[in-house]
Amino acid sequence: MTAQQLPDGLELQRTTPTFDETSTPRGLRAAHAVADGVWGRLIVESGSLGFVFEDTLDEVRTVTAGQRQVIPPARRHHVVIDGPVRFAVEFHR
Repeated sequence: MTAQQLPDGLELQRTTPTFDETSTPRGLRAAHAVADGVWGRLIVESGSLGFVFEDTLDEVRTVTAGQRQVIPPARRHHVVIDGPVRFAVEFHR
């Protein structure tokens, strides 16, 4: 499994609204986690953002337009917004 692939057998449950650099909720910029049993997938539509897992704070992954970042259940993380971006988060179970 790579940063862009979900485990087999999951089904999409819901997708957030599309956020941009001004509408990104404060909670996404702070440490948080997806619920147990739920996988997240961040999808960047335009621009780019930084994605950081809290257990590897020195590793910031830049996710650019067309890329995805899989978020395992209960693994704390946050996003870093430093310019124009449009993105959404899917939740799979």
